[in-house]
Amino acid sequence: DHVKAGDDVSCTLLVGKTLALVGESGCGKTSLGKGLLNLIPSTAGQVEFAGVDLASLSQEELRAQRSAMQIVFQDPFAAMNPRMLILDIIAEGIRTLQPDIDTQECITTVSALLKQVGLDETALYRYPHEFSGGQKQRICIARALAVKPRLIVCDEPTSELDLSVQKQIIELLKHLQKTENISYLFITHDLAVVAEIADGHLEMT
Repeated sequence: DHVKAGDDVSCTLLVGKTLALVGESGCGKTSLGKGLLNLIPSTAGQVEFAGVDLASLSQEELRAQRSAMQIVFQDPFAAMNPRMLILDIIAEGIRTLQPDIDTQECITTVSALLKQVGLDETALYRYPHEFSGGQKQRICIARALAVKPRLIVCDEPTSELDLSVQKQIIELLKHLQKTENISYLFITHDLAVVAEIADGHLEMT
């Protein structure tokens, strides 16, 4: 009754590059991505980030690494608290890292993040249900960017979007990678998306 998800997987992700993790639904792609970020426990193996073995870190040391590693989920609406304003959703990470940040400075920072992903500051005081799927995903990307990560795990972030919107999100991710030097682990089952965004890929079966 045991399932081996991500059994015997080995890969290296370079700074500022995109590695696509490709496979059919149920093959363990998302489990591997979450395992790399310690969002779920790994039963074996080793994860090194910038030369540091994450399994060797204490909980406090691991928390200090959290801002460097973020995730963007497949379903942006499920990834956000529907009762929270967009301002507060994006600002969560900022306030965690900077508990003494001034309110106006926080608003200014979140406004800049929204602009960076192609939205304006009118979004600040609105709720998730007021946005389209593509806009919600832009908000989730802004939330990930808020803590200045070095790595973002993109868990099929375009799979629930129309083709035209998919292309817009991919172009946004590519632009952000170029300007912010972010590395992506891009989880997908779509080889067309792989061809569009990835520098290399790893197939899981």
